[in-house]
Amino acid sequence: MTQTTLTDLGWSDHFARQLTQDDADLTPARINEVQRDRLRALSENGPLRLIPTENAGNYAVGDWVLCDATHALRRLDAQGVLTRKAAGHVAYTQRIAANVDTLGIVTSCNADFNIARLERYLALAATAGCLPLVILTKPDLCDDPQSYVKQAQALSPMLTAIAINARDPQDVARLTPWVNKGQTLALLGSSGVGKTTLSNTLTGESEATQEIREDDAKGRHTTTYRSLTPTLTGGWLIDTPGMRELQLADMDEGIAEVFDDLTELATQCKFRNCEHASEPGCAVQAAIARGDLDPDRLTRWQKLQAEDAHNSASIARQRARQKTFTKMVKSGKAQGTHKRNPKG
Repeated sequence: MTQTTLTDLGWSDHFARQLTQDDADLTPARINEVQRDRLRALSENGPLRLIPTENAGNYAVGDWVLCDATHALRRLDAQGVLTRKAAGHVAYTQRIAANVDTLGIVTSCNADFNIARLERYLALAATAGCLPLVILTKPDLCDDPQSYVKQAQALSPMLTAIAINARDPQDVARLTPWVNKGQTLALLGSSGVGKTTLSNTLTGESEATQEIREDDAKGRHTTTYRSLTPTLTGGWLIDTPGMRELQLADMDEGIAEVFDDLTELATQCKFRNCEHASEPGCAVQAAIARGDLDPDRLTRWQKLQAEDAHNSASIARQRARQKTFTKMVKSGKAQGTHKRNPKG
């Protein structure tokens, strides 16, 4: 049996540089599953079950930690993290996956295909510093799958779009460049687009799949938790539950990168605070008038900017309140200690 090395697991100089002399007796391990109060991890010595030394929610699948036999003692700084605002009305950032080389944005050649949603995922990838890859599934169920490929490819010169039959191993083998030895591919997308089928083919596993609803091309969740799984080609796959909601927060730079054409145009407007509506000298509206810019793209850009600003501000306020509360608790404990141990 061949032993798995740190390099096989995705270890790089980025993590090695974080080690100190005090870490000589600790074992590097990569998190492959986050449970309520335990972490599952992979190391050169095999799989580990670890007790986290901080809230388990602070870890993400793909993180590297330094551990002893039972505890994850230190989480190493990640080389990029996929995050989102947690679903619902709560105001905090949720770590989805860490140390991802390529974000596989999975959508299907049917009603699930949505340009606005793809732009959200592209902003997520840009913020995390990973390569975007749009994987279009179920090409056999539409008349012209290449039309979907062209629409996706037009969103960014940095993007690769590929139509794949997830049930055909030879077709799925076209993804090998993104799951070679030591590389990590994360799959994100809506329920029912074929992520589990694609994952099964890439890893050789056989998780159950569920049919989609015919009326809206959506399906039920098959994957119920995130996990890091080895692929047949020596890389790693992070599969995630289908996302009904992907709200952006702290992603202004990622949004600017995805909409770099609009970002550049905005610098040419007459007024710095131009809202690109009816102001004189607006370069963005001039581009729309010339037919060089789709007005719907402007609307999507402004919507993502507004959402990101709102969510970022809400999270910042929540962090400030939490910090104030923590200080009050610490102050109360200190006063209690002083009363129990008065001088004199």
